[in-house]
Amino acid sequence: MRMRTGIITPVTWSDHAHGALRSAGLKPGGARSAVVEVLAEQPCCLPASEIHDRVRARRPGVGIASVYRALETLTALGLVHRIDLRSGGARYEPAEPSGDHHHHLVCGDCGRVEAFTDDRLERAIQTISQGASFRVDEHDVVLRGRCDACA
Repeated sequence: MRMRTGIITPVTWSDHAHGALRSAGLKPGGARSAVVEVLAEQPCCLPASEIHDRVRARRPGVGIASVYRALETLTALGLVHRIDLRSGGARYEPAEPSGDHHHHLVCGDCGRVEAFTDDRLERAIQTISQGASFRVDEHDVVLRGRCDACA
């Protein structure tokens, strides 16, 4: 939340990301800024190639290597989650500063990715953490199988 003239307004993920980049001493311009803006518009993960296509639609001169470097930086700063797929590819999505998140179902045949949330799963992770005397700071759940179309 950010205070503006006595009014509290929510900070968007892109505002948060740009602020974190500045705090890390990095300029938010160029490819990094374009990648942040593309990711801020997405409800779920995207492959780097699709992020690149969307970035190029805004800034035609940005190359795929610049997009990969931006994604690596954003991931290293904890601003982006990288979801690794068995096919060797990866997808990227914003890491909400509030901790809100979802998990993914991945089809091993066609590569389809579907987001899901489950309160029971979150409680189970909390229970396991407490029982193991281990503080879980973050977690990623990727369930792999076959979607209905491929099964």
